Formats: sequence, C-alpha cells, structure tokens
Amino acid sequence: MYGKVGAINMSTNKSKSKYTEDWIPVQSIANGMIVLNSKEKVTGVKISPRNIFILDYDSQQSVLNNLKNMYNQMDFEFWLVVADRPVDISVYMSQLQLLYNQETSPAIRKLIAEDINKGNSFINNNVVDTEYYILFKEKDLDKIQKRIRMLINSLASCGLSANQTSNDDLRVILDNFLNGGKTTEFGTVVTNV
Repeated sequence: MYGKVGAINMSTNKSKSKYTEDWIPVQSIANGMIVLNSKEKVTGVKISPRNIFILDYDSQQSVLNNLKNMYNQMDFEFWLVVADRPVDISVYMSQLQLLYNQETSPAIRKLIAEDINKGNSFINNNVVDTEYYILFKEKDLDKIQKRIRMLINSLASCGLSANQTSNDDLRVILDNFLNGGKTTEFGTVVTNV
C-alpha cells in the first residue's frame, strides 16, 4: 500500500488475522469523526450536489474560480472523496401504495401506478446517490473545528452547501472503500451453544 511517506508492507502486521477489521487502524467512529489507533481523527464536510452547468457561463466561471481559490488556500493535506450511497425509497413506496389503495379515480390511480412502477425499477436497478466529501486528518480538536468552519464558509462563497460529516456518512465511505462500492447486508448468525 502506498501512503504519504512511501510504501507500507501490510504483511508486517503482528496478528496474522484473516479479518479486514484487524488490520484497519480504525478505533471508532464518533461525533462525525473516524478515530484512528494513532488518536488522529479523520473528518471533513459533505458537500450537497449542485449542477453548476445549468447556470450561465459567467456564474459557472465564478463557482470554478472560487473553488480554485479555496483549494489553493487550504494549507493541509485533504482528500476529495466521491461515494455512492444506496437510495432507500421504501417509505415513499409505502406511501404511494396507500394513496393508490385510497384513490377512486381511475386516471389518478393510473398515474400513481406509473410512479410505483418507476420506483420499483429504481429498487431493482440498485440506484444510488452520489455524495461528495472533503476529508482531512488531524489530532487537535480546535484545528478540526477551525478547518470545518473554513471549508463550510469557503464552499458557501462558491455557492455550495456543506455540513460536517456524520457518523453514518463516514460508515458509508468506509464501506465503499473496503467493499469496492458493493453494499453489504450480512444477517445475524445464531448458534445453539
């Protein structure tokens, strides 16, 4: 594996465990931060997607120039991360089914049925939301909060909305990294002892 200071031999791990969790240096995920075994914390911001290419040319250029300025002013190591999150529309589908059952007008029932079919096609084709993050690593909590505020304010000046990463966001990022973007849904194994 290659890192900031060169190659790291992952096979030097003292425990010859066959489980991924044993060689990943994650201690916990709490307060919107991944706490590493080294006590460093990985955190950052989640950027709300926005299609700037529907804006006029000058507005597009303004957003792009502001982003360039923001990146050039960042005096710390950071990662731009794009992660796919499965879309859960089960509640929406349940509400559509209730509407369909309550509706008496054939025309409206037909429209609702079309929405239900479209929703089923999303579910069957594993549709995902694409999410965007800027992450960084730091030990000092004051520096972390300062960097998060700076990122949120800088992105706002670019016309983009951002929030600090949540625990759930970080779990999705780790899941994408460890499982190649494939969703894992393992059931509980029960044994008789």
